[in-house]
Amino acid sequence: MNPVNLPFDSEAMLAGLRAWVECESPTWNAAAVNRMLDLASREMAIMGASIERVAGRQGFGDCVRAKFPHPRHGEAGILIAGHLDTVHPLGTIEKLAWRRDGNKCYGPGIFDMKGGNYLALEAIRQLARAAVATPLPITVLFTPDEEVGTPSARELIEAEARRNKYVLVPEPGRPNNAVVTGRYAIARFDLEATGRPSHAGATLSAGRSAIREMARQILIIDGMTSEDCTFSVGIVHGGQWVNCVATTCTGEALSMAKRQADLDRGVARMLALSGSYNDVNFKVTRGVTRPVWEADAGTLALYEKARSIAASMGLELPHVSAGGGSDGNFTGALGIPTLDGLGVRGADAHTLNEHIEVDSLAERGRLMAGLLATLS
Repeated sequence: MNPVNLPFDSEAMLAGLRAWVECESPTWNAAAVNRMLDLASREMAIMGASIERVAGRQGFGDCVRAKFPHPRHGEAGILIAGHLDTVHPLGTIEKLAWRRDGNKCYGPGIFDMKGGNYLALEAIRQLARAAVATPLPITVLFTPDEEVGTPSARELIEAEARRNKYVLVPEPGRPNNAVVTGRYAIARFDLEATGRPSHAGATLSAGRSAIREMARQILIIDGMTSEDCTFSVGIVHGGQWVNCVATTCTGEALSMAKRQADLDRGVARMLALSGSYNDVNFKVTRGVTRPVWEADAGTLALYEKARSIAASMGLELPHVSAGGGSDGNFTGALGIPTLDGLGVRGADAHTLNEHIEVDSLAERGRLMAGLLATLS
């Protein structure tokens, strides 16, 4: 049977996906992420996979590695890499409740990226039901911390990728049905201002406000943005009492560039902001970094395979280099043929309007099944 003709059913897939979406799994709540990993592990065990749980670290949830039965078990094959954490805090399901509106379905994490992970498993399930043997063994790796840069799982992802020939990443599909063959470089930074306390009412001039200095630095950081490298501050915490001049203020910043050299220059500019200003110490510390991933011959050949499968379905499948990092940054930068953006189509990731296009579940499921059934 031609894999693209397998009986994928978007409505049935949507019904199965609901439990995943309603199992909220914000990155910083390890227990919640582990509950989501339990759901996925059970599903893959029922499908016949051998499940290995890798203990979390650095306060994050666990990782799950699932290997599906294959005559060539242990040989290099296909790695499906996905994350099960989301940016939405517990309780978001009350504001962004599961809701169907025509071809759109809403819910926290449904687009980024539970829908893509679910359709990848459905592709494996459909191939097994139809007794379609894949040329290569399949491994699925689900991780807990992609939304904060993958600080705890990067080593595991890279090690698993090196053991395989191809990496497929079911992150959200791009506009115009595009997939992703490259990603920009991203660096994160921790910011800390340390001032001098005083009573804000009685002795205001004696203090040195860490909040004021952080605000000044934020304007400087935002002003560093250019076409080659962007900068933004997304988190700020400061002060404890309104009647006290703030002694400390912390923040987190993000920088993104299309080329590694541009990011390296941006990192140097950020680190150079450290110093003392107006009797307030300001410190910039480099955090986790995603390397630039530029498409090479192996990735482009993998893309061409996907494009031909899509063409047999009557669909165009453009490809792009995209902003917004993923774990594909790591595997692609290693030179391992990687195809990203294979997940569902939709819009408004990371917002209270996050949704998918329901019909893309079956469509992208067929594309994934076609890749799994033909890559060799």
